[in-house]
Amino acid sequence: MKKVFFVLGITLIVISSCKKEAGEGGQATITGKIWARNVRPDFGALYNQGPGADIDVYIIYGDDATYGNRVKSGPDGVYEFDYLRKGNYKIYAYSKDSVATVATPPYSPSNPDLHAPNKAIIKSVEITSKKQTVDAGTIVIEN
Repeated sequence: MKKVFFVLGITLIVISSCKKEAGEGGQATITGKIWARNVRPDFGALYNQGPGADIDVYIIYGDDATYGNRVKSGPDGVYEFDYLRKGNYKIYAYSKDSVATVATPPYSPSNPDLHAPNKAIIKSVEITSKKQTVDAGTIVIEN
């Protein structure tokens, strides 16, 4: 019986001493806001701008290659990732890429060939304490 308790005790020490990576399972939070600029397809004019409601926002934990979670921004453009551990994170949302726009100039409403691919607008964030709330700032996207 003593051996069982000894093995359990050693197992608990080993498990509790392992360094936890960035990701879910903690008490920290990352918040931020999406600001959407609605532009003409050739980016020649800004129609309007305001809080980016219902926009997909992604989080990458540490050095992971792909996103670990996705949330939608609220009607005021605010998003939140909860229950995170200490570590480094990347937050991103997709925006139209004005540099990679492909078209036969000049722009006209009858030009169906205009296409602006998406690019990720990325914010790097670090959580340094267990119950910290970090503001990732505003991600500005072009729609």
